[in-house]
Amino acid sequence: MPAADEAVSAAEAKALFDPFAEASTLVLAVSGGADSTALLVLAARWRRARKRGPRLLAVTVDHRLRRESAGEARAVKRLARRLGVPHRIVQWEGKKPATGLQQAARAARYRLLARAAEAARADVVLTAHTLDDQAETVLIRMSRGSGPSGLAAMARVSPLPAAGARRITLVRPLIGIPKARLVATLVRAGIAFVDDPSNRDPRFTRARLRALMPALAREGLTAHRLALLARRLRRAEAAIEVAVDRAVETLSAAPWPDRGAIVLSGEKFPRLPAEVALRLLGRAIGHAGDEGPVELGKLEVLYDALASANASREPRLRRTLAGALVTLAEGRLVIERAPARRSRARMA
Repeated sequence: MPAADEAVSAAEAKALFDPFAEASTLVLAVSGGADSTALLVLAARWRRARKRGPRLLAVTVDHRLRRESAGEARAVKRLARRLGVPHRIVQWEGKKPATGLQQAARAARYRLLARAAEAARADVVLTAHTLDDQAETVLIRMSRGSGPSGLAAMARVSPLPAAGARRITLVRPLIGIPKARLVATLVRAGIAFVDDPSNRDPRFTRARLRALMPALAREGLTAHRLALLARRLRRAEAAIEVAVDRAVETLSAAPWPDRGAIVLSGEKFPRLPAEVALRLLGRAIGHAGDEGPVELGKLEVLYDALASANASREPRLRRTLAGALVTLAEGRLVIERAPARRSRARMA
């Protein structure tokens, strides 16, 4: 295993980027910080070493949250030009929220990256999330009481959030590499990078948890071990989702319609392992409802209510959650779109 502060080698970079050699265009999300600058440098080196390969396009999202951000974006453009990589700057326009700023900035960043990828006809966007980012994400999810899905943290490959009609894949090729190795890569190459002070701003949860990492590491809770936990939970996630797929086939009276009621066996549902039953219920509510993903805590309350109802002589229950109506009666568990609320109906 390479040392914690060893620069990333050309052989490692080849292994990181070769899976995307057949793509037409790779969009690189480059903010100017150490991680994304290293992503740009490593991708550019990899591409130069190949006779054929994808076009690279570096995209910098200027969130316009600091005075320095415009100058930092231009510095990335200059570096990209030196490396022979086309570059675009996109800006987060409009008023910024007073609360939830980092979450809003993340959503805006993905939305702008998706637009840039669509304009470039690219199917892959690479971001520079590192092993350290993964560990911090695990801690954040733990602090919020996440279940196994949340603690599995960031996937190496996933659909790009906010993508439009074009299916765009989000890839985190550096997710297994410590930040220190990326910094070492830039230091060896003599390439400067931005130190964003918001990364240490105690107003933000991630910054506060980042400050705790050295103390946690002394107790054995290193970034590597937290990331290992995420990998193992992601492995378990895959197995659980297979079990949920089978439960859908076993308990469904018919294929789930795009519109209309989903009917499950009310007798077989209580026999499922609790985690599988929870996910089946959540998947059905997400399919039938109109309010997006179901909060785990609320889903657990509904599941417990169903368990209590099933323990009675005449199992009956009627609840709404996330825009779906859930009814247990006569041996059937029915999940369908909830009727419009009166106030909502009057507004329509």
